[in-house]
Amino acid sequence: MTQASPRLVLGALGLERGGILLLKRALQALAPGERLEVCGESPELPVHLRAWARAQGQGFTEQDGRLWLTRADHGRWRGAERAGGVAAAGVVETPQARWGLAARGALVEAGAPTFHFVLNEKSEVWAEEAGRLYAQAAAAQWDPATAIPWDAEITHPDEVEDAVVQVMTYLIENETAALLVPARFLGQLHPHFREVMQLLAITAADEARHIEVFTRRASLRRETLGLSTHGGQASLKTLLEEPDFALASFLLSVLGEGSFLSLLWFLQEHAPDVITRQVCRLAAQDEARHVAFGLAHLSRHVALDPGLRGRLALAIQSRNQALAQTAGLNEEVFDALVILAAGGFEPEQIALGHDRVLTLHHDMDHGRRVRLERLGFSEEEAAALSALHTRNFM
Repeated sequence: MTQASPRLVLGALGLERGGILLLKRALQALAPGERLEVCGESPELPVHLRAWARAQGQGFTEQDGRLWLTRADHGRWRGAERAGGVAAAGVVETPQARWGLAARGALVEAGAPTFHFVLNEKSEVWAEEAGRLYAQAAAAQWDPATAIPWDAEITHPDEVEDAVVQVMTYLIENETAALLVPARFLGQLHPHFREVMQLLAITAADEARHIEVFTRRASLRRETLGLSTHGGQASLKTLLEEPDFALASFLLSVLGEGSFLSLLWFLQEHAPDVITRQVCRLAAQDEARHVAFGLAHLSRHVALDPGLRGRLALAIQSRNQALAQTAGLNEEVFDALVILAAGGFEPEQIALGHDRVLTLHHDMDHGRRVRLERLGFSEEEAAALSALHTRNFM
């Protein structure tokens, strides 16, 4: 005796009013090749069922007023592909172009459109620390309106305030470049590497916040900002024009932002008021993460491709040659740093301030050497390459 086919009774419920949910549920319980009889009172049911079956790749039969579906093997999902795994362990070396914007771990339907992401190799962008750094960054976000005591009293002389304004103007300019570089590469990154994508996005958000607080601090007691020089802009332009992600990350994060960390710590120590001190402390907290990712991803990249180290060295040398005719750090910023470090205008105080700024240069050089050695350069190579870094710090 032939066993009767399972039946789905929809009554007056049409497919367009939610009947599809019950239809899918009933089919899910069948094995491929099994038939399901669909019964219902909706006059449009045969037409809707036939169209739905065709779109889903399911078999459809109509005979003597009765309707059947035959469950196909995979149906419309035949040829679908799993886009890696959800966790970081599921990251693949080269994600498919047709995975596009699909969430990592999703089942991607065959025939999905292809996307052209330039940065689609794990070796070029990945760092095991990316997820941890993103989580740390998300937890450490701060609100400029409440994290900084904007109403705190400022008692230092006008000359000192002018120095603060000039330094803040310089910081704004450099942080603008530090925002635009990761933002540019963000659109080139395959979304499969979502932790790196999230980290680049929050890095850009960090820099946007830094620009805000530096501008607000500069504007507290002045209606105009300080000076922007040709040399400073020329130096930053080389960062914006670097098309290679690894080289741009190296020049910006490992060398430039690494040097800026020393500068922000210096300003935190010698700031003439609590507002400036807190602005620099919070900015440095963010910049440390940016440097950490640059080092992590480049260390992994160099380990997989030792030839990259030569390209990194060449990038420093080429940038140094391109900026050979520029003045580097502008005189006004240098003088402003001396004034802030001096704490006064007596000759011996200015001398002390000058010495402290020279010590800052030494600390920046030492930090660059350490980071270069972490990337596998010898002590001698690191010293020579650090000496070629732009005099504009960034």
